[in-house]
Amino acid sequence: MNNPSPIIILISANAEWSSVKSHYAPEQLDQSPFGELFLENINGRKVIFLQGGWGKISAAASAEYAIQTWNPELVINLGTCGGFKGQIERGTILLPDRILSYDIIEQMGDQQEAIDFYTTRLDHSWLKQPYPLPVEKGVLVSGDRDIVPTDIPGLIQKYSSRAADWESASVAWVTAKIHHRRCLILREVSDLVSDEGGEAYGGLEFFEESSRRIMKRLCESLSGWLACAGL
Repeated sequence: MNNPSPIIILISANAEWSSVKSHYAPEQLDQSPFGELFLENINGRKVIFLQGGWGKISAAASAEYAIQTWNPELVINLGTCGGFKGQIERGTILLPDRILSYDIIEQMGDQQEAIDFYTTRLDHSWLKQPYPLPVEKGVLVSGDRDIVPTDIPGLIQKYSSRAADWESASVAWVTAKIHHRRCLILREVSDLVSDEGGEAYGGLEFFEESSRRIMKRLCESLSGWLACAGL
């Protein structure tokens, strides 16, 4: 009997990866072109945790690398996101069904056409309920930037988004739109941003502490999510 393909867990930000390593305390760490990786067994399946790196470029490249190297049937991206104050609460877990790159500026042609090209709709019909954690669906937007307070009204009006991150759009685009693999994005709101600024802006301590709590909860739920996926 052929061995089933592994599941890939992509982790982006350095603080998120450090929290995942602390949670699992792997006996062996290997290296990829993007950072560290280690192997776990969850629900009897081979699960590879891969440090994909922060930002859209690393996220896209590491997702492509993982698919070409291991041919996974499922890619999961666990992490954090920033929420728009008044639209969402800190601690909300998003299971987005539409993800887009909002920081594209097109001045020669149709900017919306460019944004639509890098928009991915995620089909979760393969994911059976009940889910192991309470989640909310909707739109998540990604940009190679922390949330700029003056951008928030436009992101709400144009896309009905309530939160933003750096990497999800790239992971979803490569995994689901290009390679047609099952893709699960789970992002918990770690901090809120308003027109007065961001809770985590000006220092890393707030984000690092939030990441430890969030990544522990998401990692502890992985067995349940794999069960929902029939794995």
